[in-house]
Amino acid sequence: MSQDNPKEIVSTRVVNFPREKVFQAWTDPDQLKNWWGPKGFKNTFEVFDQRPGGEWKFIMHGPDGTDYPNRSVFQEIVKPEKIVFDHLSGPIFKVTTTFESIGEKTKLVFRMLFETAEECEQIKVYAVDGNEQNFDRLEELLAKV
Repeated sequence: MSQDNPKEIVSTRVVNFPREKVFQAWTDPDQLKNWWGPKGFKNTFEVFDQRPGGEWKFIMHGPDGTDYPNRSVFQEIVKPEKIVFDHLSGPIFKVTTTFESIGEKTKLVFRMLFETAEECEQIKVYAVDGNEQNFDRLEELLAKV
């Protein structure tokens, strides 16, 4: 987590897979829908238009049966280095994910930038652990692909 910016949550992980493979898991909707979200969540993608200005609409289905509609708009995609999107279905925040090659491994940095420090504090309670679960699920998928 970022101590420098009270409006930002930063999660970092080095995964044991090459950058191109990791980036593909973030850009291929057939892979992404199978790992996105905390443990026990499933996804139904309605729209996945990954280009600047393109929309990403999906429903996260919680393990307890609760549905969480999500809507985001992509701002920037730099293959295989960076993905930036605005999460627009409350809470509102900007996600910037970077992919850095470290030999055959990849360093992921996942940043969530909120409009206020108060919003960030409210979300931090579950997002920090949720992001780690998300990374766990990504690694499980990459091991199978």
